[in-house]
Amino acid sequence: MTTVQDLGRYGYQALGVPISGALDQISAMIANWLVGNPSGAALLEATFAGPKVEALEDVWVCVTGARVLMTLNGREVEGWTSLRMKAGDILWIKRMVEGLRAYIAISGGIDVPEVMGSRSTYVPGRMGGLGGRPLAKGDILERIGENRISEPLTLAPELRPRWQREMTLRAIPGPQDDHFGEGLEIFFSSPFVVTPQSDRMGCRLDGPPVPRKPEAPQSIISEPSMPGSIQIPPDGKPIVLLVEQTVGGYAKIATIIWPDISRVAQARPGDIISFRKISLDEAHDIYRETWDQLESLRKGLGAPP
Repeated sequence: MTTVQDLGRYGYQALGVPISGALDQISAMIANWLVGNPSGAALLEATFAGPKVEALEDVWVCVTGARVLMTLNGREVEGWTSLRMKAGDILWIKRMVEGLRAYIAISGGIDVPEVMGSRSTYVPGRMGGLGGRPLAKGDILERIGENRISEPLTLAPELRPRWQREMTLRAIPGPQDDHFGEGLEIFFSSPFVVTPQSDRMGCRLDGPPVPRKPEAPQSIISEPSMPGSIQIPPDGKPIVLLVEQTVGGYAKIATIIWPDISRVAQARPGDIISFRKISLDEAHDIYRETWDQLESLRKGLGAPP
């Protein structure tokens, strides 16, 4: 499951077209910066295991996101640093050691047609990317631009994320938290397990059912959904909505903050997720602080916006 993604397709949810794009946007942006690309350049998102790719010309590549076992011409190499590939070199991303999704950026960015302003692949809609599908053996990807760096760039080891099998996500109650009563306390005090049914539409969790108030409806009038919203369907098992949703008709008990969506993107089946309640003001502070740190990193690497 390796697809071409960028930062998403915005403005078309009213037409039934989801955002799509990289699930772990932070890792995707950093991968691009480490090869001299702008933040939103198209790159590859690989899930569980990555591709084996051959360079047809001299390029820089960088792999971020999950910690991966990978080799360049049979020699083990690390992620979070740019690698020089000469024509004929082979990079093999064998498997994810920690985390679930890896991001593979190529200097110049991947050249596939823009659809509604984005190169992201939406597989269920057969839209974007390379023919609207995952990559297959023998596919050839072209580049938009040329190499913009001449020396390798790296992210300091202390700044690289470590993906633990247990995580606590920060969430703001609502917008329908008033439907749940004691269910709200259960939600914020219980651990949940990531199920194998999770995908780019949503991270499905198993654990203690989250009950509604007796008078609360089983569903609501469908309304727009955004990544990070947490729906509670009739069985009481939470679903963290991700990037391939447009509307939903289940009450949303809480919404995780933007930086933590990247963490959900790396959650593997069997991982444990808990939620911590924060206020809207706290969420705004964390958002600004995160972007300040990212902007400082981008400028330090000399990457374009």
